[in-house]
This record gives sequence, structure tokens and C-alpha cells, in this order.
Amino acid sequence: MTSASSQPAIEVDGVTKTFGKVEALRGVNLRVEPGIVFGLLGPNGAGKTTLVKILATLQAPSSGIARVAGLDVVRQAGEVRSKIGLAGQFAAVDDQLTGLENLEMVGQLYHLPGSVAKSRARTLIEQFGLEDAADRRAKTYSGGMRRRLDLAAAIVNQPEVLFLDEPTTGLDPRSRIDLWAVIDELAKSGTTVLLTTQYLEEADRLAAKIAVVDHGLVIAEGTAVELKERVGGRVLAIHLPDADQIEPARVILDEYGATPYVDVAAREVSVAVGAEPGIVAEIIRALDAGHVTVA
Repeated sequence: MTSASSQPAIEVDGVTKTFGKVEALRGVNLRVEPGIVFGLLGPNGAGKTTLVKILATLQAPSSGIARVAGLDVVRQAGEVRSKIGLAGQFAAVDDQLTGLENLEMVGQLYHLPGSVAKSRARTLIEQFGLEDAADRRAKTYSGGMRRRLDLAAAIVNQPEVLFLDEPTTGLDPRSRIDLWAVIDELAKSGTTVLLTTQYLEEADRLAAKIAVVDHGLVIAEGTAVELKERVGGRVLAIHLPDADQIEPARVILDEYGATPYVDVAAREVSVAVGAEPGIVAEIIRALDAGHVTVA
């Protein structure tokens, strides 16, 4: 095996993807070093999920080259699949199976011997804090428990590279923080994690490096600190009385500047805005029209 230090875990060179007349990716270039959490940050429709699907061999690029663990995702797709794990935006678990049975089934799909699959499943159940629910059907799990089970299933094969496509979608703040702790542990174990998210707070909290994606292009790249410094200008912070209003506020603020920064714990959404007169008043009117209450 090529040493981790001699090659990137993920390489993307000029990758494009078109669906009819729609350009989902318009020439993406990326390098992800081994053993880090790398964040892809951007709004819905930016191209994040399309890129993940290409890297996970679920779709072929229209042009360009992508490599994972040094392997071409088109020409060596089978080998790539043996080295990766993927957790999509929605938990892909079998509701009729127990937590343990779900993980054992995944192990069997990776051709692990029965005893090894059982042992690996039990280890992951404990690692992800699901011991009390191990023998319950997944349909009885909460949203946070299902996401943890889905993430456990994604690493049954102990992948070199793990793709997490908006893993905290739909989770309450407490479950989101719990899942962040799990991702932290995976990173500490040396797994390379590529994480997509709409939340700067999440990328800031988890990722060593971030690429901002919009309209199929990488428009900025760096650490969270570097990206914040580049934004400059005025920052409008909206404090909300209820966590349920965070997402509606984020969607509205997304129309007025850079990608909004969401602080779930503080119930605050902020965004860099331009210096044009009246912009703050315009945003407040938009929030009011969207039935978002500002605390």
C-alpha cells in the first residue's frame, strides 16, 4: 500500500457533471490530505451531494478525473468501494432488523466471515452508544439513534475514507452535538472524513479544512479562521427565541450574503452583509414576512 504521506486521500481534477442542460459541477479541483476531516460547505443545490456521489462511485463524472485512496473512481470503481464508507443525508437502515442485525448484514455484504461480522457489529454498537437498543428493531429508534446506526454501518469495513453527506440533517441540537462527538472520534482514529454541510458552525467545529461550494464550483478554500477573515465587512447576527426557527432564518439570510453561520447552542444565525444602505432593514422585513421572530 502507498504510504499515507505520499498521496492525498482524495484528488479531484477538473471534474464536471451535467444532467441534460444543468451543470451540477463546473470544474471542481480539490486535494484532501489523509487523516483529516474536510468540510464541503454550501447551500442546497451547490453540487456537494453530486460530488460525493462521484467520489463514492455512484455516478460517473462528465469530464475530469477523481481519485480516492489513489484509485480512479471510474476505472477502479470496485477497488474504491472496498476502501470507502458512505452515510447519506437520510439514514439507510432496515427498519425491520435490530441494530445488531443491520450491522451484521452490512458485514456480510462486505464478505466478512459470520463470526467476524458479528464481532464487528457488537464492537460498533458499543462504540456508538447503542448497547441498550442493540436488540430492538430500528423502527423504534429515535432520529439521532438511527443516524448513529447509519454511521456505524458506514464503517463496518473500516474504510480509509468516509463520506458523510449532511449527516446531521433533521437532528435536534442535542443529537447533533452527540453525532459531532462520534465524528471527532473517527477522525482521531485516522480515518479521512469528507463531510458536507450547510452549516458553517458544523464545518468550523469538525473540519481541519473547508471548501466552499456554490453553483458547482469551489469558490473558497481554507481553515474556518481563514474563511471568516476573507469575508470581512459587516456581520448581521440574528438571535432567535426558538431553535425551530433556525432553519427558516438560515434560508432567508442565505439570500443576502455569504453562507450563513449557524450557532445552534446560542440560537443565532449570522451572515456577512454588504455596506449598501437599507440592507439590514430589508432583511428584517424578509424575516418578518417569513414569520421568523427575532429575539
